Amino acid sequence: MYKIAIIEEFHKAGLELLDKHKDFNYEIINDASEENLIKKLPEFDGCTLRLSKLNSKILQNCKKLKVISRHGVGYDNVDIDFLKKNNITLLITSNANHVAVVEHTMYMILSIAKGIVSHDKAVRDGSFKKGISKIETFEISNKEILIIGCGRVGKSLVKKLQSFNMNIKIYDPYVDTKIITKLGGIKVDNLNESIQNADIITLHIPLNKNTKNLINITNLSLMKKNTILINTSRGGIVNEKDLDVALKKNMIFGAGLDVFEEEPLDQKSPLIKNKKILLSPHSATFTNECKIRMSKLTIQNIIDFFEKKMDKSMVVT
Repeated sequence: MYKIAIIEEFHKAGLELLDKHKDFNYEIINDASEENLIKKLPEFDGCTLRLSKLNSKILQNCKKLKVISRHGVGYDNVDIDFLKKNNITLLITSNANHVAVVEHTMYMILSIAKGIVSHDKAVRDGSFKKGISKIETFEISNKEILIIGCGRVGKSLVKKLQSFNMNIKIYDPYVDTKIITKLGGIKVDNLNESIQNADIITLHIPLNKNTKNLINITNLSLMKKNTILINTSRGGIVNEKDLDVALKKNMIFGAGLDVFEEEPLDQKSPLIKNKKILLSPHSATFTNECKIRMSKLTIQNIIDFFEKKMDKSMVVT
């Protein structure tokens, strides 16, 4: 019998899979504080993980722990070095969320380009016609978009953008030119040079030591004044203080953020009052369909690991 910790409860569809397997029992741990996890986690063979953190201080006493199944694709909230040194497998739901993230990215691009929030407010405030003349909007057709990162989300986004007749540039040093060309994009190798020409820039990369503060005041200053910046990948890739300054100085047109350096976003953050930023609470994957897919795959990964039929594409190496 394998004992599984469900750290922070998620959609019941996944837990129903565990209920059908006699070799597993589980306990839901909604108190994901470091103190509680240090106390509770050592008794489990495997665990799931959402937004809470598993650092070495928590993991060092988990001698039974063999696998962590992440409810999502990012894993910057786990001490990867510790896992590798102690032979603990980390799995992600790599096939579950790209549709939802792509749609959320498109929602942010279109909302900013079309001034949706401002138009809505104008109607509600009684500034029906007056609002139209004061709100700047533009078409995305024939504009140049730079996609930074060509994983599942980046590839799926290309297909959506083609219907808008956009000029699609892709920056990803790890993806072959032939793959990008076949998708319908144009591979670029110089990030700062590509940033200067883009009307829209959207990020779809993990957070690591190479991508931390990848977007900062230096390259924000290189962007065109009409540029829209979107981040639905990971907080910390965009330097939030620099972005706030760039928007206040009209260095770029607008930004959409679904992820932040610290979550939840501090109400004292200058981003809260910056009307040129469209904000959402790390909710890109929170469609009804995606919640079910992620829930099921999070649990299926655990089951497959112990039944030795693991899908290698789910394994973080």
